[in-house]
Order: sequence, then C-alpha cells, then structure tokens
Amino acid sequence: MLSNLTIRPAISADTPLILEFIRGIAIYEKLEHQVVATEELLRAELFGDRPVAEVLLVFTDETPVAYAVFFHNYSTFLGRRGLYLEDIFVKPEFRRHGIGRMLLQHLARLAVDRCCGRFEWTVLDWNTPAIKFYEELGADVLPEWRICRLTGASLQRLAEA
Repeated sequence: MLSNLTIRPAISADTPLILEFIRGIAIYEKLEHQVVATEELLRAELFGDRPVAEVLLVFTDETPVAYAVFFHNYSTFLGRRGLYLEDIFVKPEFRRHGIGRMLLQHLARLAVDRCCGRFEWTVLDWNTPAIKFYEELGADVLPEWRICRLTGASLQRLAEA
C-alpha cells in the first residue's frame, strides 16, 4: 500500500488532469480513437450550472494516481436511485497497491450514505483481471444484460423519425 493516499472531489481547475485520465483509460481499453472530449466541454458538463457527473481524484502525496467518474441513475424496480460508475482508472505504475479497492470502497460508502439501492458499472468482456477483481469484491457480473447504444447518425435518425 502506498503512503499518504487521499481521495478528494475534483474541482474545475482539475479539468486538464481529468482529461489526462480519460485518455489513459481510453488507451488501456483500446478506444482512444473515440475520445472527443475537450477541457472546455468537460468543464461545462462537470462543473457548470447543472453538473451531469462527479469526479473523484486519488493522490499519493501530490501525485495523481487514479480517478473515478460517477453519476446517479434510477431503478424503477427498487424505487430508488443508484450510483453508476462510468470510469475507474489507476495509472499502470500504481496498480496492485490497493488503490482501486480503496476507491471502490469509498464509492460504496457514498452510495450507502446517499441511500442508493445499487452501485453498478460495466466491464469489457476481455478484461479478465478486472472481472476477477470485481467478483472478489462480491460484485455480480451479469452476462444476460447487454448495453444498447445509439450515437452519431443513428441517434440523429431516430430523433428525427
């Protein structure tokens, strides 16, 4: 375990660091070609009048080592909101020090404190180390659920239909 680990909510001045983490996770997931976010867009969406998500940053001393982006969703079955983890990323050189576990525990406590009915996220099917880690934490990986996504021209076509 690294010493002097701290977790804190991101502020607007952290936007360049958040974009750096986004690019880092995109490279790891082999999806860097999909990153079109800019500092300006992130600043407006995360720190504007109606923030759409929250960001946590993890530091060891003054060095940024990890981040998480999350927001609330809603379960009609539970009649309660949930906490949805969009991204969690630990820089490769800081892995295997308990940082990911610590960040997930922090988010779980936040979900409980906010009376959330569930805490959810997705994992790529090829990311077996992450799947194993999540299962060891007690998470259920739901193979029967598939993500459906509309973007770009398909989204526009449906909106105009």
